[in-house]
Amino acid sequence: MASNRAKIAIDALGGDNAPEEIVAGAIKAAEELGVEIILVGDRLAIENCLKKHGQSGKLEIVEAEGVVEMHEEPLVGIRRKPKASINVAMNLVKEGRADAVVSAGHSGAAMAAALLRLGRIKGIDRPAIGAVFPTLVGKPVIVLDVGANVDSKPKYLEQFALMGTIYSKYVLGTAEPKVGLLNIGEEPSKGDELALRTHELLTENPAIPFVGNAEGRDVLSGNFDVIVCDGFVGNVLLKFAEAVGEIMLQILKEELPRGIKGKIGTAILKPNLKRIKQRIDHAEHGGGLLFGVNGVCIISHGSSQAPSIFSAIRLAKEAIDNQVLERIQSYSKETITTVES
Repeated sequence: MASNRAKIAIDALGGDNAPEEIVAGAIKAAEELGVEIILVGDRLAIENCLKKHGQSGKLEIVEAEGVVEMHEEPLVGIRRKPKASINVAMNLVKEGRADAVVSAGHSGAAMAAALLRLGRIKGIDRPAIGAVFPTLVGKPVIVLDVGANVDSKPKYLEQFALMGTIYSKYVLGTAEPKVGLLNIGEEPSKGDELALRTHELLTENPAIPFVGNAEGRDVLSGNFDVIVCDGFVGNVLLKFAEAVGEIMLQILKEELPRGIKGKIGTAILKPNLKRIKQRIDHAEHGGGLLFGVNGVCIISHGSSQAPSIFSAIRLAKEAIDNQVLERIQSYSKETITTVES
């Protein structure tokens, strides 16, 4: 697109807290991140939300009709509702009117709409959702796939590893990413047929900085920068990690002393508590990037509130600024050319 500022389409109808929290997060992103926002959804409802924040007329609105509900089968829903907010938002990217889409709505519908309207990157067989996790050493690790594919083949995981490596290097700033395969043991002989064959492919591919299997306890250790797995296992891992983070935050609140001593102690510890929240609260990460489609798409949590939407928009901006899509497209093109030749 001609503008240097990232323009991001927001599915304002998607999610449990739409449109109020979605709009609030978008307003904050527009003010603090320097991005252009397009709010997609019911114009009147969005305008009412903007008025509450004194932002009436300050953000672009594109009308949409309805939303794909969580109980609807994704493909059926997006085909039956061509003017649903997720479809309209994806069309904005397809038409070049936006650089990215952020949605906290039906994740399956978001993925289906992205595949139908944007298409897959040539050379990528299946898309993957990548989620960033905190680690013990402070640096993040990206795990993919965390829910796009229930059934995966070894070559899919090989492609996930390539895309994750690009993201780790150019967005997370890891000079030499270390890739691991999530498994039940460190030894190459461990795991099911999928794990065994994937291990072979990752070992044989010189473009993947593969260092071996990663057990569940290694995910947050900081010993790996990219971890690949099938979407079934990845989604269970993601939901478990989110629950642990929420429990930890709740325990911290409950265990802080009460009364005047508690207030004084909390005041002293406030900077530390804020940093702890930033490291373990899933809302700080905003959601996951849908890798493998011809466009930047961030799939957020259905329960997202304003801070999480803000973080999701930040993720989209980082992917745009660091040309993640173009880098994956370029690498996939080179790989196909090499194979064909």
